[in-house]
Amino acid sequence: MHFSFAAAVLSAISLTIPAVLSLELDVNDAVSIKNAAATVAYDVMSYYTGNLTGNEEKVGLLPAPYYWWQAGAMWGTMVQYWFYTGDTSYNEVVAAAILSQASPTNDFMVEKLHYQLGNDDQAFWALTAMSAAEYGLPNPSKPSWIELATNVFNNLATRWDTATCGGGLKWQFFATNVGYNYKSSITNAAFFQLSARLARYTGNTTYADWAEKTWNWMSDVHLISADFNVYDGTDDLKNCSDFDGHMWTYNNGALLYGSAMLANITAPTAPWANRTRGLHQASKTHFFSPYPNATNVMFELSCEKTNSCNNDQYSFKAYLSRWSYAAAKVMPELEPDVLTLMRPTALAAARSCSGGPKGRTCSASWWYPGWDGTVGVGQEMSALEAIHGLLLDATDAPGVANLKA
Repeated sequence: MHFSFAAAVLSAISLTIPAVLSLELDVNDAVSIKNAAATVAYDVMSYYTGNLTGNEEKVGLLPAPYYWWQAGAMWGTMVQYWFYTGDTSYNEVVAAAILSQASPTNDFMVEKLHYQLGNDDQAFWALTAMSAAEYGLPNPSKPSWIELATNVFNNLATRWDTATCGGGLKWQFFATNVGYNYKSSITNAAFFQLSARLARYTGNTTYADWAEKTWNWMSDVHLISADFNVYDGTDDLKNCSDFDGHMWTYNNGALLYGSAMLANITAPTAPWANRTRGLHQASKTHFFSPYPNATNVMFELSCEKTNSCNNDQYSFKAYLSRWSYAAAKVMPELEPDVLTLMRPTALAAARSCSGGPKGRTCSASWWYPGWDGTVGVGQEMSALEAIHGLLLDATDAPGVANLKA
């Protein structure tokens, strides 16, 4: 389905969306935000069948066509949902799902899924474990959340590849997987963020050193531009001499939160606060306000207007929302501008949740007036992350070792 610009005209976004045709949301009312988030969280979880009797082999996983990495990302969304709303309804299922994929080596190296297992996939599961550690998600067994995150960091650090391009992580680490010769921004940005968060959580400067090393490499090969645009990746068969210029929300978001974490733990004279501001401004420039009448509404630059996003890409806005809110929590100067962007975004996302049999299926395109006809867990995740993050002021900053389990 393709939409013309004329069909995509939005009316002015008010502070309250009527419930008649869409999900009800008042951004000034915590109860309204929690109710809207609870509705979308239920719909996110409706995609999961691993907790049903007879589906024991599917614990932790999403059904086709969704890949393993997106299941890990979805559990991250549900950890955030609990943290923001205080709703513990799904915690046992979420914890069991994360632990189900820990693997015998406690590092999310699930060998039976090797065909789906890349550096970025493993990193997304580690970031979910990291959130569980920082927020204190109850853990019914071993390993600990921080052990999982640390073990993945150790895996990724050993895969740092100096054979080409002066460093960086490959997208894939199995040579038989498509993309083995590609050094992707999301792989390196996720490793950067994991390193930064471990630095803050543990106080161990080795992690901060790795974060800086990763940032410097991405800058050196021009995956991060001077004005903080973040490009998709680069070919190591060409020694990273050129790059894929597509820009995606989750690449900026991953770097944004990692940089904000480093700004939180370093001196004001360090470069991280300025880098965080630059990344936020780049996100604001490229991923909001797709049309003059959709001011401050988030969109996916490289696929959304052309209706060409795939199932993975439908979820990308979830991560920019998640990490923008989180960055504002650890670097509070960002909060006013983040909320200036995210309130209209959340309202537009709620308005889009108006389709399907129940009249609340969420859209991929939030600038489209109403439901755009798409269906998927990525659309639901993205709407949920945009909505529940509005409760930012009612939460604590992420915890550190000895403060959270």
